[in-house]
Amino acid sequence: MNGTAAATGSASCRFAHYFVVCGVDTETGLEPDDGAGEAFEQSPIRRSFKSKVLVHYPESTDRNPFNKDAVNMLCMPRGLSFRTQADRLDPQFHSFTMSFDDGTRSYGFVHTFYEEVTSAQIITAMHTLYQMHHVEHHSASSSDVESLAGVTTCLGCAGSFDPARDTLYVSKALCIFTPLPFLQAARQFLSQLHQAVTSHTPPPLPLESYIHNILYEVPLPPPGRSLRFHGVQGPIICQRPGPGELPLGEYPLGEAFSLLGVDNMVQLFTCALLETQVLLCSQDYQRLMTVAEGITTLLFPFQWQHIYLPIVSAPLHHLLDAPVPFLIGIQRREGAQRSSFHLPHEANLCFVDIDNHCVEAPEDLPVFPDQIELIQELSEVLLRFGLPPQGGAITKPTTTSPRLNSLVLEDLMEDRRNGNLGGEELAVLERLQALARRCGGGKISDGGKTLGHVFEEEEEELKAAKLNIQLREVFAGRFAAMFGRYEDFVIHSALDLDSWLSNREGTFSFDKGSFLSVQPATHLHFLSRFLETSMFSSFVDGKVISRWADREPLQQLFDSRLERDRLYDTDEEDSRTPCRYRKCTSLFESAQAIERRLLKADHTAIHPHLLDMRIGQGRHQQGYFPKLQADVLAQGQNTNKWSSRVTASRRTDPKRSTVAEHSGVDNDQRQKHTFARKNLRQSKLLDSSPQAITQTHREFVDGLLSECRLKTKRMLMERMGKESVELGQGEANITGLQENTLIHGLCDLLERTWGHGLQLKQGKSALWSHLLHYQAAQGKTETPTDKTLELVFHCLCESVCCSCRFIQTMNEGLSEVGQARAWIHLALEKKMLSQHLKELLTNQELLRQLYKPHAFLLCEEEREQFLFHLLSLNTVDYLCFTRVFTSINIPYRIVIIPMKKLSIAMATVNPWVCVSGELGDSGVRQISKNTQEIFFQCKNLGRLSTLQLGQENSGLLAKCLIDCVMVYNEITGHTYKFPCGRWLGKGVGDGSLERVLIGQLVSPGGEEDAGRWTGTPPELASPSQSVRAFSLSLSSQRGNLTVLLCGEGGLVLSLEKFLLHGFKSNRLFQRNVFVWDFVADQMGDLHGSTLTKGLPCDSLCHYVNAINASPRNIGKEGKFQLFVCLGIRDRLLSQWLPVLADCPLTARTYEEGALLRDRAAVHSLSRILHTLNDFTVTLETALVKGVDL
Repeated sequence: MNGTAAATGSASCRFAHYFVVCGVDTETGLEPDDGAGEAFEQSPIRRSFKSKVLVHYPESTDRNPFNKDAVNMLCMPRGLSFRTQADRLDPQFHSFTMSFDDGTRSYGFVHTFYEEVTSAQIITAMHTLYQMHHVEHHSASSSDVESLAGVTTCLGCAGSFDPARDTLYVSKALCIFTPLPFLQAARQFLSQLHQAVTSHTPPPLPLESYIHNILYEVPLPPPGRSLRFHGVQGPIICQRPGPGELPLGEYPLGEAFSLLGVDNMVQLFTCALLETQVLLCSQDYQRLMTVAEGITTLLFPFQWQHIYLPIVSAPLHHLLDAPVPFLIGIQRREGAQRSSFHLPHEANLCFVDIDNHCVEAPEDLPVFPDQIELIQELSEVLLRFGLPPQGGAITKPTTTSPRLNSLVLEDLMEDRRNGNLGGEELAVLERLQALARRCGGGKISDGGKTLGHVFEEEEEELKAAKLNIQLREVFAGRFAAMFGRYEDFVIHSALDLDSWLSNREGTFSFDKGSFLSVQPATHLHFLSRFLETSMFSSFVDGKVISRWADREPLQQLFDSRLERDRLYDTDEEDSRTPCRYRKCTSLFESAQAIERRLLKADHTAIHPHLLDMRIGQGRHQQGYFPKLQADVLAQGQNTNKWSSRVTASRRTDPKRSTVAEHSGVDNDQRQKHTFARKNLRQSKLLDSSPQAITQTHREFVDGLLSECRLKTKRMLMERMGKESVELGQGEANITGLQENTLIHGLCDLLERTWGHGLQLKQGKSALWSHLLHYQAAQGKTETPTDKTLELVFHCLCESVCCSCRFIQTMNEGLSEVGQARAWIHLALEKKMLSQHLKELLTNQELLRQLYKPHAFLLCEEEREQFLFHLLSLNTVDYLCFTRVFTSINIPYRIVIIPMKKLSIAMATVNPWVCVSGELGDSGVRQISKNTQEIFFQCKNLGRLSTLQLGQENSGLLAKCLIDCVMVYNEITGHTYKFPCGRWLGKGVGDGSLERVLIGQLVSPGGEEDAGRWTGTPPELASPSQSVRAFSLSLSSQRGNLTVLLCGEGGLVLSLEKFLLHGFKSNRLFQRNVFVWDFVADQMGDLHGSTLTKGLPCDSLCHYVNAINASPRNIGKEGKFQLFVCLGIRDRLLSQWLPVLADCPLTARTYEEGALLRDRAAVHSLSRILHTLNDFTVTLETALVKGVDL
């Protein structure tokens, strides 16, 4: 291997990548930090100023190039802070993370302290700023001379500064970058480095030796091992999980749970899984990072796919305008209120106030599966470690304890940690501690820590590590329970990776419907939405790609854990009952593995040593961080032979690469997919220049357009697939759930689109706010009264404002977000969503008033494409509004259409109607004698299925030939057609005074043909086809069984055709022959027959007599329909058919070639009907009314 490759390999396995110092640049002086958002009313001593990266070593690395501006922004998010001796000067610690273009992550750990300002230029500049500030704020009440004189009288006040009396301090940050989240080790190293600066005595070696050591000579610990290296004042231990263990995660989950509580953490975790916009808020930067990293760590085996910035400084607050899912943390200034955050929209926002222990989740957030049991298990884990599950505890700031200076005590500490001390030696150590307390007041170390305190802090670190892994194992166990069989539902349809990538958008990689169909009903609401997230799609994509490339490390670990669980799972009963909650069984095993590594170091790195430095360099000056010698820190001296061996072993044994160190695999095929799916780079997001901000919002616009195209395509494919479900294929309840989930995603997309670039937030819903502004601009802000409701109904199909006003009249108690979703549901069901939004966007003046220039809605070309994609949804039918808002009142209009030749007969008939749907019926509605239509309001009936049409048989010509009945939903614009084609009246047809008609939803273009239906419903080619379709529908629990039973081509008409085949008749017209005549005549024949009677025969007679005795005048066709429906419901129809075939009357009534006389045909049909006995059939009330059986 050449020198360059060797250097790169060495860098990839080093413990640290960069060491950075940020602070004030004395050459450029003080520059106000305009992006900090601070008012100039504040004293200069309280303002923020621009910081600079003073030095960083090395200059750059190949895999992780150094981004100076981003590092400076993250190291000092609020810029430089100045203090005087009157202020608190406690050092602070925080961390951050940076993502690189190849998907890898680097973690930065920052120790910020205050250093006395020695630059006369800086002191003079601060004094001048303070004098100017004092004069400006007192000139209104006094003269300038008096104001200048008052400067001295205000000395000692908060925010005052006088160089003659005060000592000026400025913040300085020490930062170290590591490839893995070695939180504890990095914090200890930086803290020891700072303590060496503030110590009275100089450190044993120049600081360059320790920095060089950690940059170039301390390697990453091998997987499953721990490593000890040396800081300035003592040893430091770090460890890495081994194969089969969860990835490294040192951020204290116990602190996150203590701050928010178990309930809030589970709610926040649910929001992250469903990829809502998550906004964290706290005064403490480290709290932001702790909660953010804690939540993303718990997502295993899934990964957050969107914007991830746990710490965002003021210049980047424009990212809160991002119309994409994000996880962002911002610092709350002291005294700032919730309303001070300028959030463009909050329809899908989860706001987390860490300091006040509060989580505000979005509306309609589904419950995490087995949430109560999960909270109980997490609470038990927390209680074992002495933490309250309810949260709200104020955790003390975590500071790194100083290590011992004494070399003897240091060695003893190392031996104790490594388990090399026996009982006698431990006793000696205890006596030394007691002697030190008596002789020196308990202070053993230069930092003022007793040996006992050090032991206690080490125990606390070990306790926190064990708590971390146990909490993570609980969540990992839940995912293993939910997705233990996910591989069975992955669809492998492509032959190679290139073809899969080229057809990715039109390919289903996971059978979501089948997966949901085997899940407990209580889990479906959450799982249906989770399966639509990017993190789950990416997870499944990784599984598909694993056919041609190495698996993602996280997925490989998850799959191996699933295989292990299946291997050791001997509880067959539990495996058959997925509803049963099973607690995690690997808690203590995982904790013991970490405890073993932390108590005994497996490897020791090279100690820091003297470097080849110039004379005079590295001189100690108490309280001041020295100017480091660049030539010895710019590159390593290749003294780490152990690291070289590790690097070589890693090159020769790829299996030793552990899980989750990098999110990608060094594989060309996988990199192709990785770069294809990641659009926004964090390096671009952290750039606060105007050009970069413009480019970022340009990418947001492109992303919204692409998301709209994919969502509408997915909705069309899903809805078209639902048509096959209506024919009896698939799960109806699952399909409806998936449809609702997709519509919810569309509502979220529209909210984010309308929230992008919003000038000023007005309410939680950006879309509803725009609708109200448009309504006001149209001058129609009055609320409609009852007298004007009918006018509103007639204009609903055409006007945006009328739809908006109807939503406002709904007494549903909807929030602004709920009203916006109701409006979207209504427009989608009316097939006018694109048209309404286009009308809404025609008011250009209102758009320019509400939105910034970069907003999506002001990008004309993209906006038109967006509306075009939404227009494609008009090709399918939705009932989303009707089925969601079930308690509202809906106006209906019913029109009876007679046969055109006999339409005059309607003038003598006094008809009535009763409409039934999925949610109920309208009750009997009387229609005036001289009219053919009625308008009424009633509670939402859902999708209409049946209509009872009758008349009172009064008048001279109380009979009419009905073509069909049309029912119009005046809100949604849906039209239902109920074909009839029969006489209604005594003495004509079958003498029926009442008919039960079966409805069908008419497409918008079909209304003009509504009155042209003149024949009976078409017949099926084979009766068995209808029976099989009905059976399939029952097996899927499809809701609208009435259509399959009695509708066009249904089971009733198929059986009627079967029984009419070969029927002998002396009548001239076959249409006057009714099957019910044959069935009723059989009863008399059976009563007089000497054949042996059994249960089927008795039940047949009983049912026929009950139907004949019914008070309803439903005619012969209606009676036969009722006969078939009752036989199917009570599982008797398959028994009745052979009885009818064996009756003596059959031979006299049917020709020899009739199907009913063909024993093979009767047996085949009876066997098919018998398959329906396995299902429970619930008939609509309209079908069985008046018959008590």
